[in-house]
Amino acid sequence: MLVLSRKKNESIVINNEITIVVVEIRGDKVRLGVEAPREVPVHRREVFDAIQRNQEGQETERTEES
Repeated sequence: MLVLSRKKNESIVINNEITIVVVEIRGDKVRLGVEAPREVPVHRREVFDAIQRNQEGQETERTEES
C-alpha cells in the first residue's frame, strides 16, 4: 500500500484519469473529491463490499437453479 500525505486542496492522480482531491479536513474526518470518467465506478468501501456480496449471492442462486 502506498501512503501519501496531502493537505487541503492537494490531490493525487491515478492512471492519468482519476484525481482524488482533499476537499476538507475536520477533526478526524477527511472529505475527498473524486474526479473519474463516468465509466469508472467509484464507491465507498462499505458500498463496494455490499455490491460484491449481492453479486456473489446472485451467482450462487444461478448455480443452484442450473
